[in-house]
Amino acid sequence: MTDTTLTLDGADPKRLIYESLRIPGITPDECRSIFVDWALSLPVGVQPADAARLLLDQYAPKVATAGESAHPMLQILVEGARQPSADQPRRRGGRAGRFAE
Repeated sequence: MTDTTLTLDGADPKRLIYESLRIPGITPDECRSIFVDWALSLPVGVQPADAARLLLDQYAPKVATAGESAHPMLQILVEGARQPSADQPRRRGGRAGRFAE
């Protein structure tokens, strides 16, 4: 049986989020771009919302202690941590996307 516990290394494998929090004067647009790169670099099977929640738990207190509670990456992570609702439309690729049921 394998352990599926999400770790900090699994949630931020390239340390993109960690490094973005250290960039002074980073803009929300730059944070969004980094967030997309981060989401694409997650290991297979890691849910971005779960990873974002773990990163918020880990990094938000440290950023707040440093006096930067309004860091734009924290807001991006909060948005990314939200689970999509069950009734939200989902993208359907391939044949299923071209032909209505």
